[in-house]
Amino acid sequence: MNPRLADRLATIMFWMGAAVVLAILALLLGYILWHGILVIDWRFLTTPPQTIAAGGGVGPQIFNSFYLLLLTMFITIPLGLLAGIYLAEYAGKGRVTEYIRLSIETLTSLPSIVVGLFGLLIFVNMTGWGYSLMSGALALAVINLPLMVRISEESIRSVPPELREASLALGATRWETMWRVILPTAFPGLVTGAIIAAGRVFGEAAALLYTAGMSSPILNFSDLNPWSPASPLNPFRPAETLAVHIWKINSEALIPDVRRVADGSAAVLILVVLLFNICARWLGQRIYRRLTAM
Repeated sequence: MNPRLADRLATIMFWMGAAVVLAILALLLGYILWHGILVIDWRFLTTPPQTIAAGGGVGPQIFNSFYLLLLTMFITIPLGLLAGIYLAEYAGKGRVTEYIRLSIETLTSLPSIVVGLFGLLIFVNMTGWGYSLMSGALALAVINLPLMVRISEESIRSVPPELREASLALGATRWETMWRVILPTAFPGLVTGAIIAAGRVFGEAAALLYTAGMSSPILNFSDLNPWSPASPLNPFRPAETLAVHIWKINSEALIPDVRRVADGSAAVLILVVLLFNICARWLGQRIYRRLTAM
């Protein structure tokens, strides 16, 4: 076959693959938003759900999702970044490193329902916390850590070695080189990893059924004491997230407007994920330009 023709055919196949992915995404987004966008209003976004009567909202579930995201990333990002730095810069070849990589691969392949059952045993029962935001955050950290470690390692390894050598030649220590040269250069990849991990937090439901719970107490948003049972800032209270709420109302809800609430909740979840990704990428680009003066 003519090399030029083969190149054109390969290019066409690549474009077709990308077009199919975009078409599937557009179809899913269009279907969900078409059915749920008209349900969304201020009352739906701020009121709590109803148990039997119609007209409930998803206010507490939205707050719980963002609060759980904050707790999870507070655990995942530092641990994942430190592990990635170790594997990329400090770990040599040996059995310990092989065991670490094997553990990461094993955790990556675990189903979320298995992690949820593990969280139920360890974080819910053995700690005595019960169903709580903290239990859910730790379970999601177990799910997201392998991804964050691998992306951190690959982002750090992708930094050109000339930058390391130039920094060390100027008298910087290894840690100063890491902190002031390598991490700012690898920052876009690290932001991408954090965004992917955060998206999994928003969409996860199976692990949270057994750790964070399927209900939320009545919250008093004027109570900012994190140890109060009615405070929204209490990390040791049960918390139903938006993804869990969608599963719950589709499986066991008694309200007469199940379809309305389900469609509206799904549309809100999609819009929240899209908005979060856009804002996170914009913020990451601004921080990257500030760190690199570009």
